[in-house]
Amino acid sequence: MKTKVFVDGQEGTTGLQIFDRLAAREDIEVIQIDPALRKDTAARAACLNAADIAFLCLPDAAAVESVALVTNPDTCVIDASTAHRINPEWAYGLPELGADYRLRIRDSKRIANPGCHATAFELAVRPLVKAGILAPDTVLSCFSITGYSGGGKKMIADYEQAFSEKLRGPRPYALGMSHKHLPEMRVHAGLSSAPLFNPIVGPFSQGLSVTVPLQLDKLPDAPTPAAIHTALAEFYAHECFVNVLPLGDESVLDGGFWDVQACNGTNRADIAVFGHERQISLMCRLDNLGKGASGAAIQSMNLHLDLPEDLGLSV
Repeated sequence: MKTKVFVDGQEGTTGLQIFDRLAAREDIEVIQIDPALRKDTAARAACLNAADIAFLCLPDAAAVESVALVTNPDTCVIDASTAHRINPEWAYGLPELGADYRLRIRDSKRIANPGCHATAFELAVRPLVKAGILAPDTVLSCFSITGYSGGGKKMIADYEQAFSEKLRGPRPYALGMSHKHLPEMRVHAGLSSAPLFNPIVGPFSQGLSVTVPLQLDKLPDAPTPAAIHTALAEFYAHECFVNVLPLGDESVLDGGFWDVQACNGTNRADIAVFGHERQISLMCRLDNLGKGASGAAIQSMNLHLDLPEDLGLSV
């Protein structure tokens, strides 16, 4: 019997990506809603409650409203908005963070899909907190450069339809230090305070990389780059989607440059450590529309259905 899936908000970037990924799956039956009724509450409720898996690709307030429409106890909701990412009643859809995360995704009917910047930051930092290399009260800073596709329809249109000189360079944003991913970055990295976070939009469609600079000689026990790398490699030793690159290996660079788009089209995240004995750059790159959005949602669905996590996803 096929798994019935409904994508509420199929018209958005993440919804379209999920829909496209599911179209190739013979084990999935996608519930279609009449386009004229996609904003009709009764019609959406009927589709949501007929689904085994309901993906919510909606703004926060609309996602909360959709959750309230789900009365079928067998419907698993996977919410791509920020509304439920630090809600303790919801599983957090990043199983690589630990066995407890994977178990909750498998057993929960409510799964919050992580944010793209948050995914990269947490994958880089959480293993070091768990290993005791970084104390939970460590104050971290990080920056992220991402493609414009993560900004939604208006930003995509700005870049692709009305491309102007001012859009040709990198554009820092969220300068009020209140980016919507900060709460989950704190909670799921295991920190007591949010990092100082500077996101940047680049003039390219897909790809994202977060960099966390670390002053090693100022940390407790002054860990070496090798110790940092070992902690990461051991933490992700059995994960198919997280690739810890060789320590300081410049062969993974493109003429000495870090390719932010190298994971595009995959559900993979690459983690690298570059630097010297006193200072390093801890880096994590991924496809902001893949592991940073739709790919992660499909991975959580696979895990919840007790299917291979990589089914329909590329590494």
